[in-house]
Amino acid sequence: MSALSPRRTRLAGNRWLTLLAMTGALSMIMLDQTVVTVALPSMTRDLGSSSSGQQWVVNAYVLAMAACVALGGKLGSRYGAVTCFRLGVTVFFVASIFCGLAPGGGGEAWILVARAVQGLGAALMMPVSAKIVMDAFPVSERGRAMAVYAGVSQIFLAIGPLLGGALTEWISWRAVFWLNVPVGVAALILVAVARPDDTRNGDEKVSMGAAVLLVTGLSLTVLGLQQGSTWHWTSVATIGSLVAGLVLTTTFVVTQWRSAAPLVAVRMFARRAFSANLVTLGFVQFSLLSAILFSTLYLQDLLHMSPMKAGLASLPLILPITVAAQIGGRWYDRAGNRPPVITGLAIATVGMLCWTLALPHLDYAAQVPGMIITGFVLGLVFSPSNTDALSRVSADELSQASGIVQTIRQLGGTLGVAIIGSIVLGVEHQATRTPIPQHAADAITVGFWLATAVFALALVCAIAFLSKERITAGEAPVPEPAV
Repeated sequence: MSALSPRRTRLAGNRWLTLLAMTGALSMIMLDQTVVTVALPSMTRDLGSSSSGQQWVVNAYVLAMAACVALGGKLGSRYGAVTCFRLGVTVFFVASIFCGLAPGGGGEAWILVARAVQGLGAALMMPVSAKIVMDAFPVSERGRAMAVYAGVSQIFLAIGPLLGGALTEWISWRAVFWLNVPVGVAALILVAVARPDDTRNGDEKVSMGAAVLLVTGLSLTVLGLQQGSTWHWTSVATIGSLVAGLVLTTTFVVTQWRSAAPLVAVRMFARRAFSANLVTLGFVQFSLLSAILFSTLYLQDLLHMSPMKAGLASLPLILPITVAAQIGGRWYDRAGNRPPVITGLAIATVGMLCWTLALPHLDYAAQVPGMIITGFVLGLVFSPSNTDALSRVSADELSQASGIVQTIRQLGGTLGVAIIGSIVLGVEHQATRTPIPQHAADAITVGFWLATAVFALALVCAIAFLSKERITAGEAPVPEPAV
């Protein structure tokens, strides 16, 4: 095991090039969650995908991330964060090439497998990239550094529909995936030049059995939730998937709690300040990812916009995040976590409410105010919550904590797509056997109502549970005892 001190680790290498490389990689990961949304109608026609297949193109990727990101954090600790990052980048852009090569007229299975492998690559990158950034900067500068890291990547999450629309309309939906190749190569070059610390812990144990249990449990649970409206909620397949998934996931949690060397340090969930940030991130991602997915489908399928116009129509959600992410990081450095996060969630709930109320009217202009309000305040939530969660653990726990944060965040997103997607399809099928724009708009509106309610729930939890303690010391505090 290396004897490098935390301070020396933080200051190793060129921290600004390191930040650029990690931000670029995370931006690529976030971009791929939403860049395909505008391309989905074109992909569906070319590949012969079903309606549920459209949702799986998004969710296969996010689910693989959610299920494997804890493993990525553990492997990063065992073999070195930079080594794991390089492997993840390579897996990611190779899988992206295969996504773009999916055969037409029956390539749904191909694209879904390739998307899942993309998610695996992202899972290897995501937790270690956050650790690399946190290690490169002192605590006094972490708020600003993480604001760049999380904030810029959040812009790419939101800009995905615009970029996807441009590539789909002007080149091909396949270019949406090939874009990752030059970005991945650039990230590898920057890491080679910056040379961030690659400390390894040879004593770290990685339980592949626990990883299989987690992946299987989450996959079966999400499968049952997302396919419930297609298979019918009372069918053997739906009930069997949900029961098996929940049993396996519960078994995983119980065994990890008892384990001396867990894949996921689930005992961290007993720490109130840490868990409060996780709840916030999970709930917000639940609503955000599904809102982006169904709003872009709404624009093309119901308002008959071209891919490029649908991408441009997402700008009211995109542009405010650019400003708010930087405000959130600086506000966190001055005042701690509660003020920016609670303010952001309060206004976001109002924004989602306005957006939802406008959907049934099939009028894009009526949606713009709600989109602007929602987009602006989301920048106040992500970087402060992410930074605060990672600042509340010891240096030895940072890799594990980063994996847990990203697991909960991505799990929130995949559950949001699965649950809201199933509700939307179910309401649409009940309304009519021949869906028309108004029926489809009403179905999406029901999904948005749930997304709005989850935003409100996140606000209530933030007010009740976010710690009032502000991290100001030169080092991260010793974690508070479990409660």
